[in-house]
Amino acid sequence: MNVLVVDGYNIIGAWDYLSELKDDKLEDARDLLIEQLAEYQAYKGDRVIIVFDAHYVRGIQKKVKNYKVEVIFTRENESADECIERLVKQIINVKTTVYVATSDYTEQRTIFAQGALRKSARELLLEVKSIQREIKQDIETHRNVKPPSKIPLSKEVLDVFEKWRRGK
Repeated sequence: MNVLVVDGYNIIGAWDYLSELKDDKLEDARDLLIEQLAEYQAYKGDRVIIVFDAHYVRGIQKKVKNYKVEVIFTRENESADECIERLVKQIINVKTTVYVATSDYTEQRTIFAQGALRKSARELLLEVKSIQREIKQDIETHRNVKPPSKIPLSKEVLDVFEKWRRGK
């Protein structure tokens, strides 16, 4: 099983369109990231956990499930990095491969020492964009496939029926 742990605000700051959105509407940037990673999870089948620092959302640690993505807001005096390190220790085992998505070099080295693998913000963005293209292609393919007729008909008969249907 693969698990992707994402440093939410680090990714928002690294992806241009989310960074621009964050300046005016931080909540919208968070929601868009969660939505895109939910698609990622559904397509790849990996477990996705997004961690956000508490300094943007005051209060006690909070865990939420949006779509099937786990979203964690850290405790008030806990950084996302500390929470991610704790999660990696809890999750990692022989059957589980843990990836941490962050562009924080120090955090990458720390989680790598714990046995997790890293994904930079750029790598994750490329993967998300690739998955979005594949989903779009799959949708187009399904739209263009005509359901087979229950009664086998020749092409000439089908053409006549199509002309009748169009009123020609």
